[in-house]
Amino acid sequence: MDDHELFAQSLAIALEGYEEIQGFYTTRDLTSLTGLIVKKKIDLVLMDIHLGTLTDQDGLAVASRLKKEFPSLKLVILTGYDLPVYQYEAKKLGISGFLNKNIQPQELVKSLVRVFQGYPCFPSDASDLVIEELTDTERQILQLIASGKKRKEIAAKLYISERTLSNHLQHIYEKLEVTSAVEAVTKALQMGYLALK
Repeated sequence: MDDHELFAQSLAIALEGYEEIQGFYTTRDLTSLTGLIVKKKIDLVLMDIHLGTLTDQDGLAVASRLKKEFPSLKLVILTGYDLPVYQYEAKKLGISGFLNKNIQPQELVKSLVRVFQGYPCFPSDASDLVIEELTDTERQILQLIASGKKRKEIAAKLYISERTLSNHLQHIYEKLEVTSAVEAVTKALQMGYLALK
């Protein structure tokens, strides 16, 4: 599932010559995805993280729902957004693999075969990935800082005291291993905690 039809069609063409791939189907319709999985007896789903206008959810949320509906279904994230937080979330959800869209077709097929055989397939640098997660409130604070809001405005918007806000900021700095709000926003963007608006 990908919001870029050209990429999805190119992928289908690139993979059609491989005997390991018995059938490759693309869809942009989330409402028909469950039916397609059942009807075509699909073993493995490739999905992007950013699904654009197809849904208000991201690929990780859709993948999580699919895992609940089809526990034995193998899911692989194929994305250009291979940020540490996304990789961490994918592992936590029990997703089988996480690959960058820049991958060569033959490498993609090898990775998909490994996943089909029951092996996880994540970037090598993600194997020791340990992320102390930011809470929803901490993410919201960072998003507000990134949008240019001052401390007083943030505290008022969140109905908390400036002292409580300072405590939240201290926790954010410790988790992200930074010393300022600017560094925190920069690192949060790099890790995928914040979306560029």
